Amino acid sequence: MTTTAENRYNVVGTRPARHDGFDKVTGAARFGADLNLPNMLHGKILRSPHAHARIRGIDTSKAEALPGVIAVATAKDFPIVVERPNIDFENAQANPRIIAENILADRKVLYRGHAVAAVAATNPHVAEQALDLIEVDYEVLPVVLDLHDALKEDAPLLHDDMTTRFRVERFGPGDDTGERSNIAGHLQHKLGDVEKGFAEADVVIEREYETQTVHQGYIEPHVATSQWSTDGRLTVWTSTQGAFAVRAATAAILSIPGSLVKVVALEIGGGFGAEGGP
Repeated sequence: MTTTAENRYNVVGTRPARHDGFDKVTGAARFGADLNLPNMLHGKILRSPHAHARIRGIDTSKAEALPGVIAVATAKDFPIVVERPNIDFENAQANPRIIAENILADRKVLYRGHAVAAVAATNPHVAEQALDLIEVDYEVLPVVLDLHDALKEDAPLLHDDMTTRFRVERFGPGDDTGERSNIAGHLQHKLGDVEKGFAEADVVIEREYETQTVHQGYIEPHVATSQWSTDGRLTVWTSTQGAFAVRAATAAILSIPGSLVKVVALEIGGGFGAEGGP
């Protein structure tokens, strides 16, 4: 676009160079998967084939015995899960307990692909072989596939201990209604007399709209490389737009002081909010 008007600004209306552009188009930019450390282990994740199931048991003994496997982890290895077995739904925003159970399912899997175990091995091929040796005993449960089914009175409950909390402030704790349902929170905003406004309106149009689920698109996968030093300090290299949020959540899930966690933010190929957490 060209303009004949004189530009009175230093930045607005100009075409500044993108400082990370050259590294990204030449392949010099380093993302979370581009780090290679001495004696580095590789991780693989075992995921649930079921959309909703109770985990009755996980047997990792065969995987642990496979040569080259260094460790096999489940949700029981997260201190925050052991110390706080029940999820606190009072404050769901950036709740590390909820994040921990999404990283590795504890008592139930809540969607197809929900992670249930992780393997660390000397190379990715051994890690993949170990996944096939992990035995998970599932009790398959009824599923809900859309919002309307989830709101029905006889709908299967995804969280057995969850009760609906009524809020008038988005980040407030709200009041526990004691009602068990799939509704974690009911947030209500009121301004003015709505019923009076409808009554005085010349036309009232009511419609219901549905759209497809969308997600941010970025050019690199969610990935991190970590190094736990002998002095107890943990360094995490990851593609993130929220280094402090990753540090806080990591420290909370592992029950270690945040001062022992260092997060090195590498390049991101796009974030739009989805790259803000672990």
